[in-house]
Amino acid sequence: MKTMSFPTSHKTHLMDISKEVQEEVIKSGVRDGICIIFTPHTTTSVFLFENQDPALRRDLLNSLSRIAPSETLYQHSGANAAAHLKSSRMGNSVSVPVANAHLLLGEWQGIFFGEFDGPRQKRDVYIKVIAG
Repeated sequence: MKTMSFPTSHKTHLMDISKEVQEEVIKSGVRDGICIIFTPHTTTSVFLFENQDPALRRDLLNSLSRIAPSETLYQHSGANAAAHLKSSRMGNSVSVPVANAHLLLGEWQGIFFGEFDGPRQKRDVYIKVIAG
């Protein structure tokens, strides 16, 4: 299993990590199987999303802010309830088929990491490629 660790620089942020995940698939030596991508943080997400139009990423963040606004009073004792809610809405893992050592993503599909409680010094994403 590979761990990607990196800092985040904004309160909310979406990063396309498809290239880094594809590199790990190649390094794994697995030609056919499945790749599991997981983040262990309760205020981050890993999900599949459209990777061509950066404006759509802003639209997603704006939509999530309407669903779980930061300025709402929540029962959660911390100040980051909205981040937890956004993370739970987007999910913490994805599984992507691998064929001929390539992720089987759609033409406009990418693997994204979402930060909802940044900035943070270190965030982790685990990547596991399994032969099948």
